[in-house]
Amino acid sequence: MNKNYYAILMAGGVGSRFWPVSTTEFPKQFHDMLGTGETLIQRTFSRLAKSVPTENIFILTNERYNDLVLSQLPEAKQRQVVTEPAMRNTAPCILYAALKIQKENPDAVMVVAPSDHWIEDEDAFSNNLNQCFEACTEKDILMTLGIQPAFPNTGYGYIQYDKGANGIKKVAQFTEKPDYNTAKQFISEGNYLWNAGIFIWSVNSIVKAFTEFQEEMTNLFAKGVSLYNTNKESEFITANYPLAENVSIDYAILEKATNVFVLPATFDWNDLGTWGSLYDKLDKTATKNAVVNARVLAVEATGNMIRTATDKIVVVDGLEDYIIVDKEEVLLIYPKKKEQDIKKVLKKVKDTYGEKYG
Repeated sequence: MNKNYYAILMAGGVGSRFWPVSTTEFPKQFHDMLGTGETLIQRTFSRLAKSVPTENIFILTNERYNDLVLSQLPEAKQRQVVTEPAMRNTAPCILYAALKIQKENPDAVMVVAPSDHWIEDEDAFSNNLNQCFEACTEKDILMTLGIQPAFPNTGYGYIQYDKGANGIKKVAQFTEKPDYNTAKQFISEGNYLWNAGIFIWSVNSIVKAFTEFQEEMTNLFAKGVSLYNTNKESEFITANYPLAENVSIDYAILEKATNVFVLPATFDWNDLGTWGSLYDKLDKTATKNAVVNARVLAVEATGNMIRTATDKIVVVDGLEDYIIVDKEEVLLIYPKKKEQDIKKVLKKVKDTYGEKYG
């Protein structure tokens, strides 16, 4: 195991499209969404630990989830939990973590990986990750893992790469979530990948990029370098972190830098962003229903995503392509085709019945 390999496991999101299971107090990454016996964050940690020393895996999360992280990941120590006092998107937290790691090990190369993705072939993931680690050790480049698109998905960003090169490819441009016709065009052109939000670089390369493209943010966090990894770090971050611009790493750095490369991934991937994506991932019954933690009697009911908190009997008659989720005081019965609107539903529930339901 290479002691210069580090990981930043991103675990600060709320996952509101997985309501009512995922809530502000207990987000989806801390749930066993697939009924496998492991939560998403536990599975991601163990996957990263195949390439990165356990003590070099840092979990980046909101400060309210600090104890939740430590309870679910007993292998991790408090020094490995990097907490944000405010939500500021991905660029500030990645810079903060990179500066901490750079101070601890100037030779470090790091992977940034979301905690809520599902990857079946973990050996292929490790092989791809190690290939990126080696490339970033040798060259001043910023890398990402791109996913071969299976269909014209409008819910993902896309990465266009220069044709011709084998293996690692130069990125031409990043594109935000396109409309359906644009996504179809991307796939037909053959040199586009889905952006999975998995990034690899040396700490020196990413800090250099921030210095060039995000001078104000770099100056803000650089003021605290002497305090990082000491007992005075928390006080500095509490006072200064909320002052950082709310901006994604894609927009802040990757869309501006000219040394960005992508490796087309050789593993299957699911971002588990919605109930529909969970349905796609799960095995189906003979009636094409996906079931987690329930015993289902389905009568003329197909294509449904059904989940209960316990081994509950669920009788469904005449429903097709619905999300049916039972959790304590909330029961959600909602069309799958409208799953992107669950965020709006959650807001209405909070406004009507109170914050405790979201």
